[in-house]
Order: sequence, then structure tokens, then C-alpha cells
Amino acid sequence: MPGPQTSETPPNGPQASLPEAVSELLSRWWGFEQLRPLQSDAIAAALAGRDSLVVMPTGGGKSLCYQLPPLVGDSTDVVVSPLVALMKDQVDALEAIGYPAAALYAGLSEGERLSIRRRLEAGELRLLFTAPERLVNTGLIDLLARVGVKRFAIDEAHCISQWGHDFRPEYRQLTMLRDRFPQASVHAFTATATPRVREDIASQLALREPATLVGTFDRPNLIYRVVPRADRTNQVMQILGRHRGEASIVYCMSRRETETLAARLAAEGFLARPYHAKLTPDARHKTQEAFANETIDTVVATVAFGMGIDRSDVRLVLHTSLPKSIEAYQQETGRAGRDGLAAECVLLYSSADVFSWESLVRKTVQESELDADEAEAFIASQLEHLHAMRRYARAARCRHRGLSEYFGQDYNEASCGACDVCLGETESLPDATVVAQKILSCVYRVEQRFGVRHVCEVLRGAKTEGVERHRHDQLSTYGLLAGLDQRSCENLVHQLLDQGLLTRSEGDRPVVQLAEAAWEVLRGNQQVVLLAPRAGKTKTTKADADDWEGVDRELFEHLRRWRRRVSQERGKPAWTILDDKALRSIARDKPLSPAALLRCRGIGEKRLAEFGQDILDLVSRSA
Repeated sequence: MPGPQTSETPPNGPQASLPEAVSELLSRWWGFEQLRPLQSDAIAAALAGRDSLVVMPTGGGKSLCYQLPPLVGDSTDVVVSPLVALMKDQVDALEAIGYPAAALYAGLSEGERLSIRRRLEAGELRLLFTAPERLVNTGLIDLLARVGVKRFAIDEAHCISQWGHDFRPEYRQLTMLRDRFPQASVHAFTATATPRVREDIASQLALREPATLVGTFDRPNLIYRVVPRADRTNQVMQILGRHRGEASIVYCMSRRETETLAARLAAEGFLARPYHAKLTPDARHKTQEAFANETIDTVVATVAFGMGIDRSDVRLVLHTSLPKSIEAYQQETGRAGRDGLAAECVLLYSSADVFSWESLVRKTVQESELDADEAEAFIASQLEHLHAMRRYARAARCRHRGLSEYFGQDYNEASCGACDVCLGETESLPDATVVAQKILSCVYRVEQRFGVRHVCEVLRGAKTEGVERHRHDQLSTYGLLAGLDQRSCENLVHQLLDQGLLTRSEGDRPVVQLAEAAWEVLRGNQQVVLLAPRAGKTKTTKADADDWEGVDRELFEHLRRWRRRVSQERGKPAWTILDDKALRSIARDKPLSPAALLRCRGIGEKRLAEFGQDILDLVSRSA
């Protein structure tokens, strides 16, 4: 069966024509003056009953595209979402502005489920959130048919595609929506999808001539930096030090690393906790709650953390190892700066992570029930994603351009002014070619029979048992890089592996060997560039300076403390009370009347009624 036809709409085309009620609802419920063009197009498609495929980067406002339409006609729409935490966070945020929404998931009591079903049958809900397996397997779909649901929004829709980076087989069950609800429109939403993944989503959901709306993937408020990893712990502390008191997410590859690093950070005075899938549900929940309520600043996590975290004021996302794909990297870094304010994304890179991921992919296949052809296809797909991520990390070119072009979009700026390359922060190692010749020569002298660690021990002049037993302390290359520590030396070897001058054997004890291109370097016919870990302060970007222009920082901190107190009293995430952009708007404009406060970003009628007097009192006392 051929896939559905799609018509892609330019992200900056003319704004769709919408009913006058939309502007009034937008202002009254959310306190926003206008929609972004892509949001207008998505909402127009929903109101017209036309299927849509919306690809909007994290922080682009895709949730508003399915939250606003049911208010226009007082209908009940269904949102399919993959994680309980994601559903709960959205419902909390909607309830904070008085929006009638609920979520059905496994952890509810029987009384809570019955209450939600009664509200659903009575037409009191505008949005119902649920997971794909609950939608299909619990009889809920029969109730939705009786209610007459006319719209389904599929969030994180890339999960339905086998070509996506986060394929979830349970999402395939959603193909039955077209049969059970032939008159309903289906709307797929995702933050990351290449053209091939978009085609697969449309095909799997049997979308009918959908409005395909692809936003600009570039996030200009994010500052991307890739730093050679040398001393992971000290580098993490240095980077976190730039964001003390601010929300930060630190991603690690293994559960053990999250716990070790979180303990070290806590000992150094950072408000940090670990998060990974093997912790008890109660421990994970407490960490999420503490992060959402601003009682901790930093979560050190595996990728198990994040999809359900909607905190808008994350100012740092730090990867201590290479993500498995650019799609995963885009989604994880997209959790920074969702409020539109400047945020930093740092990747500590070593090609050692590439070999770790390759080993993990092959181990996963060995433990699976895939047949030979399926296993080969899976490995090829995963390695294709991995090596695209590796090329991004290695490239000495604008990070914003690299990400945009990967997702099939042109980037027309000569300089982004918001990445390490365009800010001139990357540092080349002096005499890099000579250093490379010393390393390559040492690999040759040890007969290409040893791993990275041993080669570096020889180069550094270490007196280890292995070096002395093999009499490598007698080699001419012994001690040639005595001024380097072990981590820095290993980092340089991994850069040569990245550049194809060295290769590494497979197996549990891989050895490094000379590639054919190495001989040209050794003969002096080819120059080598090696990057050194950056020293000193990073540069302030224009975006960060603009975000703080005119803001009374002391008043902003007073407002943050007030927000934290209110969130704790109500048991709701702090960002659902007011986000940082709203607080900065208040601290910039210093409103002294309800009318003036209504003109501040994010202040609608309900928030004015609930919090207006408290905020005005704070502003008045600071005057």
C-alpha cells in the first residue's frame, strides 16, 4: 500500500487564518499575544479536521498546537504520550491555568480512574492524555467512540518509526485509529525527524493528505560547545560552576557513572542527585519532584531521564559522553532553554565512546531474538546514527549549521555567534604534527600489539609493571610526552583514531594499529591538527546578554524565591506557576498595577487573579 501524500509547508510562510476566538483564548488562558506561524498552521489544520504531521524542535511550542483547538469548540481531544511523567507534567501545567485536562495511566487508584471516566463521559474534559498500550488494551477506546472523539494527537511520533532513534513497538498499535475512528483527524507531533522518518510516520499512521509542517530545527538561543574530554570530573565541575543556582542536566553513559559523579558533585557543594532506570520508582520520583520544585539544581542521569521533564528554565545540558545519535542529541539538548532564553549545551567528547557504543549495539543484537537479516539491518542503522554523531563532534565547523543540515535544512548565517567554533573558542595544540608523529611512532615501536592505555604509559615514561616487563622503557619513544598526564595523552590518541590515522581491533582487549594514512604523517608529507582541552573562561554570547538587558536581577531572585514557596505549598512544579521568561519580564518592566502586570509575558487573567497582588507587592517593595 503506497504511503500517503504530503505537502510540506515552509516554516516561515504566511500565517494561517484562524477564528477570532483563538486570539482571545490564547490571551485569556496563556497570557500570550500571538502564535508563531507554524503554531497557527497546525491549529488551523486541527480546526479544519485535516490530518497533520508537525515537526517542531523542543521548545518550539508544539504542545499548544493540540491544547488550544479543543477550547474553540468545547470538544474532547485525546493525546497519546509515551511516558507517565510527561503526561503528569503537562496536566499539572494545564491545571495551573484552570484548563480541564486529565491523564489515564497505570498508577491511578480505581477511584481516580472512575472520576476521570465520568468527567470524560460528561464532556467536562478538553484533553485526555493516555499511553498507546492503555488506549488499545483497556476498553478505553470503546468509551472514546461513545464520546465521539474527533481528534487524536500523537506526541513523540518518531517512536512509531523503525528508522527513528527511539523506536517503540507499542506505538505500532496506533495504526488501528484510522479504522476505529474513520471521521477523526490524526495529528503527529515530534521534535526530531529526518525526511525518511517523516515519511514512515505518515505511512504508519495512514495519514490522509496531511499538512506536513516542518519547523526550523535551529535553536538560536542554545550555545553549543564540544570539548575534548580529558578529566571528566574536573571538567564537569568547571562547567557546572558557570551555572550555580540554575537548573542543569548532566548525562552519563552508565548508571555507575551517574552515581559516582553525583556523589562527587554533592561533596563539592552542588545540589545534585543521580537518576537512572535501576533506581526504585520512589527514588526516581523524588529526584524528579525535587528538580521540578527547584530544591535541587542538577540531575546526573542516564538517558532514562528527560523525556517526561518539561521544566522550561534548564540553563545547561552537559553530555559527559557521546550520545548514540544526532536525533538523541537534538532531543536531549532541546531540554535546555525551552523558555527561549539563552542556555548552554556542552559535549565532552572522546572517540572511546564510539567503540563503547559499537560494542553495546553488537551485544544487544546477540541477546535479542532477531534473525540474521534483521540483526544486520539493526546494526547498520544504529552505526549509521552513531557515526553521524561522531562526525558532528569531530567537525571544526559551525555547530548550528551542522545540526540544521543534518535535518535537511539550509543554514544561511555566516556565523551563529553561539557555538565554540564561531566564538573562536577551539584551541589547536602547538606542534600537533610532531606530537602525532611521536604517538604513531610509539604504536609502531610496540609492534602494534597494545591498547591505548599502554601506548600512553610508554609515551609518558611511566614505570608500570607492563612497561618494564615488555622492556618498553628501552624504546626510543619512551617518555617523549612526559609532560602530559594519562587522560590528556589518551585523548590525543583517540583524536588520531577519529582522523583515521590509527585503527583499533575488535574484541575485549583491542589494540591500536597504524592506518595506511599514518605513513604519510610519519614521512612528513601530511600535517595534523589536534585540539587541546579549552582553558580559561568561555565567552559571553549576545543572546545571553540580551536576555538580561534591563532586568533587575535582585528582583528576579526575589520572584524566584516567591515562586519556589508557592510551588511547595501547592505541590506543583515551580515552572507551572510562572516560567523564568515571565519572571524576567516582570523584573524588567516592574509593573505597579494589575493592568501593567497583564502586559507582562505569561500573565493571563487566571494568574493575575491568583498571584497578581503578591507579585505587585514584591515589585513595590523592591522599588
